[in-house]
Amino acid sequence: MSLSNSKPGKLFYSIGEVARMFNVNTSLIRFWEKEFDIIKPKKNKKGNRLFSQEDVDNFFIIYHLVKERGYTLQGAKEKLRQNKDETLKDIEIVKTLKKLKQFLLDIDQDF
Repeated sequence: MSLSNSKPGKLFYSIGEVARMFNVNTSLIRFWEKEFDIIKPKKNKKGNRLFSQEDVDNFFIIYHLVKERGYTLQGAKEKLRQNKDETLKDIEIVKTLKKLKQFLLDIDQDF
């Protein structure tokens, strides 16, 4: 299950691609990588970070907690440590509700 809107079947993403997915600067991606031990990119021979789908999904969780829910970094770390599964369920509910809202707005525009 992929939480983000990444490309299905793609194995690795560059730091630029991940930053564009979340509309943030690459410096924030590097910062979150250092702050959250659930982000573990591979590095190629040049030293460029290559993020897996799991890393991207973890960025989505961090983004949701910090940017959308207003958690501090420490609060987000504690939430992930205490109950990552519950947080994933909450995120899925929020995504479903957002899709439903957009669907209803689209229907309203048709009338």
